[in-house]
Amino acid sequence: MSSTALARPGPPLTVTRLAWLDALRGIGALAVLFEHLLPWFMPQLRPYWFNLGMYGVLVFFLVSGYIIPVSLEGRGDVRAFWVSRIFRLYPIYLLVVVFVLVTAVWMPVREHVPRDLASVSAHLTMLLDVVHLGGLADTMWTLSYEMVFYLLVTALFVHGLHRRSGTFAVGFGAAAVGVGLVLTAPVLTGFWPAYVSGAVFVAGMACLLSGRFRTVAASALGLMAVTLLLSSFTPWFAAAILAVMFTGTAIRRWEQGTGSLWPVAAAAALVALAPVWADQARWWWVQPDVWITTMVLAGATFALAMALRERRLPRFLVWLGLISYSLYLLHHPLLRLTYAVLYSALGDLRVLPVPVQAALTAGFIAAILGLSWLTYRYVELPAQRFGRILAHRVAPAGEAPVKERV
Repeated sequence: MSSTALARPGPPLTVTRLAWLDALRGIGALAVLFEHLLPWFMPQLRPYWFNLGMYGVLVFFLVSGYIIPVSLEGRGDVRAFWVSRIFRLYPIYLLVVVFVLVTAVWMPVREHVPRDLASVSAHLTMLLDVVHLGGLADTMWTLSYEMVFYLLVTALFVHGLHRRSGTFAVGFGAAAVGVGLVLTAPVLTGFWPAYVSGAVFVAGMACLLSGRFRTVAASALGLMAVTLLLSSFTPWFAAAILAVMFTGTAIRRWEQGTGSLWPVAAAAALVALAPVWADQARWWWVQPDVWITTMVLAGATFALAMALRERRLPRFLVWLGLISYSLYLLHHPLLRLTYAVLYSALGDLRVLPVPVQAALTAGFIAAILGLSWLTYRYVELPAQRFGRILAHRVAPAGEAPVKERV
C-alpha cells in the first residue's frame, strides 16, 4: 500500500480553522520576546514562578506537533512537503544569518558560536542544538528540534507508522526520564556529529527532493535525527521536546477520532517528571515547581485556544501569528544591537526611571513588530508562494496543492 493511500486526512484545516493556531503562535512569540526583553529593559517585571520563554516554545512545539503531520498527510507526497518546508523555513532564517554576520562589526557574534566549518554545517542543516553547537541567533536552538521532528515524521510516514503518535509521545516521554537518570552530558561529543549530520542531511534531502531512493533516504534521515538527540546539550530535554511535539500530534488524532487522550496524559506526566531525577537539571527553570507550572500554563493555553477554535479570535493575536516566525528569529539579534546602542547613550537601562524603561520597551516592541511585518510581507510570503508553486509542480498528478499556513 502506498504512503498516499495510508494518509487519510481528517477534516481539512481551512484558513478560518487555522486562526486559533496563528493566535497560539502569536502568544508564543510574544512570550519569548518578553523573556529576552524584560531582563535588559524592565527586570522588575520578569516572572520567576514560571519561565516565559519556555512557556512560549512549548506552545510552539505543541502547535508544530498538531499541524506538521497533517500537512504531510494532506499532501501525501514527501517531496512536495519538503519543498514547502524549505521555502517556509530558510528565507528569513538565512536573512537573519546574514544580518548577524554583517553587524558583527559592531556587535560581536555570540561566544557560543564556533568559528569553523562545523558551525557552518550545523547552521545549514538547522541541527544546531542536537550537535551541541550554538546558533548565530539565540532562538535558533528550537529549530533543531523542529527539524528533527520533520525528519522523524517523514520516516514514519514513508513506513506507514505516522498514525502511532500516542505511542511515540509516551515513548519519548519515557526516554526523557530514562536518559535523565543515566546521562550527565552528550554521548556524541566533538565536532564530528555536525560534519556527519551535514553530509547525511544533504545527501538525504537530495534523494527526497529528486524522488530517488526515497525510502532509504527517509529512513537514514529519521535514524540520524533520533540518534542526534543523544548529541544535544541536554539529552533528556531533547527527548522531552519530542514527547511534547508528538503529544500535539496525539491531540490531533483524538480530535480526528483516531486516537485517545490517555497518551497525552501519560506523556505529560513523564515530561513533568523528567527533570526531577535528571542530573542535568540544575537551572532555575527546570526546578519541579517552575517546570510543572510552565508546562501546565502552556497546555492550558493550547487547550483554551482549541476550545475557542470555532469562534472569532482577536485579530491582533492572529496577525502576530502570521509574523511570528520573523518576530521569533529577528528580535534577539536586534535586541542585542539596540541594547548596546542604548547602553552607550543612557547607561544601564535596568536602573533608569520606570517611565523611561517603559517608553524604551514600548518603542522596541513597536519597532520589532513593524520590522517583522515587513520581512513577513516581503521575504516570507513571496518565498512561501514560490514554494507552493514548486510543491504543486512536483506533487503527483491530479493532486491539488494544500493551502495551509503551516
